[in-house]
Amino acid sequence: MSATRKLLFLAVILALVASAGWLMAGDSPSKNPSAPMDENKKILHALNRFTFGPRPGDVAKVRAMGLDKWFDQQLHPERMDSSAVDARLAPFLTLKMSPREMVANFPPPQVLRMVENGRVAMPSDPGKRAIYESRIVAYNQQQAAKKDEAAGTPQNPQNPRAKAGKKANGNGDDAAMMADTPAENLTPEQLKERQKQQESAMYADIGAVQLLDLSPEDRYQRIIKMSPRERLSLGRSIQGDKVLQLVDGMKPEQRETVQAIVQPQAVVGGELAQAKLLRAIYSDRQLEEVMTDFWYNHFNIFIGKGPDRYMITAYERDVIRPHVLGKFKDLLSATAHSPAMLFYLDNWQSVGPNSALAKFGPEGARMADGGFMSPFDRRRQQQAKQQQQQAKNRPSGLNENYAREIMELHTLGVDGGYTQKDVTELAKVLTGWTIDNPQIGGPAAYRERAHEPGKKYVLGHEIAEQGQAEGAQMLDILAHHPSTAKFVCKKLAMRFVSDNPPQSLVDRMADTFMKKDGDIREVLLTLFHSPEFWAADAYRAKVKTPLEFVASSARAAGVDVQNALPLVQTLNRMGMPLYGMQPPTGYSTKSDAWVNSSALLTRMNFALQLGSGRLPGTTPNPQALLHGSSPQDSGAALAALEGEILSGDVSAQTHAVIQKQLNDPEVMQRKPDDPGRTPNYGAIAGLIMGSPEFQRR
Repeated sequence: MSATRKLLFLAVILALVASAGWLMAGDSPSKNPSAPMDENKKILHALNRFTFGPRPGDVAKVRAMGLDKWFDQQLHPERMDSSAVDARLAPFLTLKMSPREMVANFPPPQVLRMVENGRVAMPSDPGKRAIYESRIVAYNQQQAAKKDEAAGTPQNPQNPRAKAGKKANGNGDDAAMMADTPAENLTPEQLKERQKQQESAMYADIGAVQLLDLSPEDRYQRIIKMSPRERLSLGRSIQGDKVLQLVDGMKPEQRETVQAIVQPQAVVGGELAQAKLLRAIYSDRQLEEVMTDFWYNHFNIFIGKGPDRYMITAYERDVIRPHVLGKFKDLLSATAHSPAMLFYLDNWQSVGPNSALAKFGPEGARMADGGFMSPFDRRRQQQAKQQQQQAKNRPSGLNENYAREIMELHTLGVDGGYTQKDVTELAKVLTGWTIDNPQIGGPAAYRERAHEPGKKYVLGHEIAEQGQAEGAQMLDILAHHPSTAKFVCKKLAMRFVSDNPPQSLVDRMADTFMKKDGDIREVLLTLFHSPEFWAADAYRAKVKTPLEFVASSARAAGVDVQNALPLVQTLNRMGMPLYGMQPPTGYSTKSDAWVNSSALLTRMNFALQLGSGRLPGTTPNPQALLHGSSPQDSGAALAALEGEILSGDVSAQTHAVIQKQLNDPEVMQRKPDDPGRTPNYGAIAGLIMGSPEFQRR
């Protein structure tokens, strides 16, 4: 886009921001809170709250079906066909892998070390072998850089050899950085390394151009036959859109192999994030997707914490998703038994202070029991020795992290009536709940010798000594506690009604929660049939999170997404990287977490890019919004698109701001001497999606 056009678009965005005063203030746009919603608004309200936004034709479809029948259908996703979205997800092979399979296919550094040390065999499959060989070379380069830096920096921070070593072996354009270092400042080994890298880079540049002209199969075979250094150089020489061209047309296994040669762990996280967006955009089981996102944030896990990167796919697939509309106690128990949660909140390391393991150590605990050490205990002993060597400062003994968060964030809430004594006692209850070899994707396990013996006292309950069953008993107590009912139901009401939901609604939902054994479907039915949900001041009272905004924009515009990575990157820029919330609180659904001038500029710019067809990997279809008609007048096109995207419910101020841009040839991408050209429907749709009305749900 030209500089002039950028300025014009910025002016439009600023004008829309100016019209969004009530959006930034967090006030509801309703002029008459006591007035009931009309039928059309009810349908739009339901679609905005229980889905990721209406698609073209959804309002008419729900009107024909009836709201009650539509909601009942959404409450039972198992009755709905999912073949269309399944077909879009089929190329992402990691979605069906176990954590152990992911570690084997996309090896982290610790697995590479085991292969190099001969403890694990190099894969025989050519594709996997190419990944391992290339990543071992890359890993060794990184380790050499760290070694050079450690050796040179303490003696002389200006040591040119240390700097050169770091440049020669670090990530990035190594050859280019080496070229900037005088030869006299390099060791003989570094000079050889520079020559190898320069040769590899030269051949990679030539080879990259030739590769893109080959068929997908020939392209893949050529890459597999390269040396590891050539593959790494190829990865550095092909950036941006060329990466997509490199893997275009390849089979899913081939595409993942080529991507893993450059960064294996990014394949796992990238496919997971793309799948989440594609489900939000295309799945007909919309309530299931909304609730999966809700519960994932409630039981949040950060993807950047060690082996959790390999565990989160199974966590969302096998732990969260199957229980999103079931019983809360089952969901709570599933998360507590998940290796992803046990690792994230460190419970896998928690050891009872009076346990056999604490008193005698792994070997001594076995001797104290008078038995032979099991294979499991041997592995744990080996792990303990490795952990002692690799992480001397890692906390040991009783770990209260999970016990605290399960009370504060998962069940009772911060004001739920528990004390620090309850946290400590619950932590003792949960000792022994661990993971068998987490670094290679091992399963959850229970280790009796790490469990704290004796009675515990939590929330006024005496918990008799019964090993792992103590934890199951406490999870049941927490799941059925009145404070849990109130805390969980308030969070649900905040997600579906308003940032400050009426207490009367929360109380009724909590009453249903207690009477129906924490049945989430029943709680949502209570919400759906409540007068508070349908009150006029609840209409567009919620500001969309970045995920909701991006997904609803794609749905509203009828976009065909060929590559979801640009959408994933958009969410990164908006401050909501998927699975990337580090604290256990998860992402907030409250308006004040997302509303500021900078965020609104980013959103509106994205809407214009998406609607105008300038976002890579996406193809908008604004013609579908016009139901095949082609109004030649910009005003008529605006009215038609406002009717479809906003159901005609747009403020006079927003309409005037957009109307003002319709005759601007730069904004509408129309030549000045061609006033009769068909209006740019995509640009108009983008302006509407950037409006404050659309940013509310």
